[in-house]
Amino acid sequence: MKLYDYLDSGNGYKVRLVLAQLGLPFDWVECDILQGATRTPQFLARNPNGRIPTLELDDGTHLAESNAIIWYLGEGSPLVPDDRLLRAQVLQWMFFEQYSHEPYVATPRFIVRHLPANSPRRTELPDRLERGRAALAVMDHHLGGQRFFVGNRYTIADVALYAYTHVAHEGGHDLTPYTHLRAWLDRVQSQPGHVLLLARPARHLA
Repeated sequence: MKLYDYLDSGNGYKVRLVLAQLGLPFDWVECDILQGATRTPQFLARNPNGRIPTLELDDGTHLAESNAIIWYLGEGSPLVPDDRLLRAQVLQWMFFEQYSHEPYVATPRFIVRHLPANSPRRTELPDRLERGRAALAVMDHHLGGQRFFVGNRYTIADVALYAYTHVAHEGGHDLTPYTHLRAWLDRVQSQPGHVLLLARPARHLA
């Protein structure tokens, strides 16, 4: 398989983490999203939405959207439950991550790390951070009753939420008040096969 990705992307990190933890070999192709690498005709032929991560499967099929990719990779492994309700709960938290978490935890990080100090988008930060704190509080409350998000076991729901939560401070979030969440971060980091966000995959093509 071939992963088209950007190293600082939490969405790409989800895929890299699952690939590493499942021991799946892949070639990694870095696409500099800040320089328009995902807007070229070549990339748009792989993913017309022009976004990373995009995974090229062995048969040449291209799969986009990070949570869809990690669901595909995790099927048949311990990362995706067999039970019908547990599977739905994994999806529940993955939808939560995309709609209630990512815009308010990941986006502030992007604004702070990658946009200039005079960017008009800086005005978005107060509202986004407030909504992000609400999402983090939901997570912290849930984790007060169990070690992981679904079925008291590590799943791709944890991967999806971990990717941007563990670097939330880089966008201005203070994780100090969220005791249960911080303990969960430690548990995720201790999982076998864990890799760091900025760890460049060994088999990189660009």
